[in-house]
Amino acid sequence: MSEEIERILSKPVHELKEYLHTRGPDLSKELLQALAKDPRKTARQLADLIHKQRLRDLREDERLQNLLHFELGLYAQGYCLIAGVDEAGVAPLAGPVVAAAVILPKNYKLPGLNDSKKILNHRKREMLARRIKQDAVSWATGRAEVEEIDRLNVYRSSLMAMKRAIEGLATKPEYVLVDARTIPHCPFPQKAVVHGDALCASIAAASLIAKTTRDALMMELDCAYSGYGFAKHKGYPTPEHLKILKKRGPLPVHRKSFSPVREALATGPAQKDLFTE
Repeated sequence: MSEEIERILSKPVHELKEYLHTRGPDLSKELLQALAKDPRKTARQLADLIHKQRLRDLREDERLQNLLHFELGLYAQGYCLIAGVDEAGVAPLAGPVVAAAVILPKNYKLPGLNDSKKILNHRKREMLARRIKQDAVSWATGRAEVEEIDRLNVYRSSLMAMKRAIEGLATKPEYVLVDARTIPHCPFPQKAVVHGDALCASIAAASLIAKTTRDALMMELDCAYSGYGFAKHKGYPTPEHLKILKKRGPLPVHRKSFSPVREALATGPAQKDLFTE
């Protein structure tokens, strides 16, 4: 054991803990091995915690590397500006569909980046979305309003929102990766990635921005239409939302082409197939 390591391990545990925290990833393998053999139980526990954290960091780095699979393939073909595109809000009974397009820096890795549906903590989604916006080469959102959804159907409207998001990018992409579909009349080469929000970094980033943007819009609707619970259910057909809809009736922001809303209005037939062209 070197004199330097002996000096470090001679520190009281509270000072040792502060030292280890300050050094972080710079801690040497030799120091951690010596710490694991320290006669003090608390010191050995510190070594165990650091070891477990490093394993978690390694697994996260591997996950993020795998998340770049589609981007890496395009980088190898000479593409650099790759936009990921995703939407939020196809299933709700109220509010717009919101899409996002994001061009990430090359080989971008953001710890925690994932499909927005897999991140249940609202604050974490917001934090990740803010960081993506700060780091992105370019990002933009696009919307399809309730009137367009009722007129065109929600599938076509979601594609329209995606196209608007791409058109809003200040930096134009060289290639577009889209979650599970292709966008009609897109001026750039594109690829549909099934489950792309869980398998592709760019699409996952877009899913987070789309989700958090739409959630913020639904919070605004909650203020405008109190008593409908939009802040909680975000317009999705939860039992609570269906109960309120039946009791109080639809609002202008409800999608009249969706069966529960149509039934509440007791008017014309719903669109037969909302999810096909």
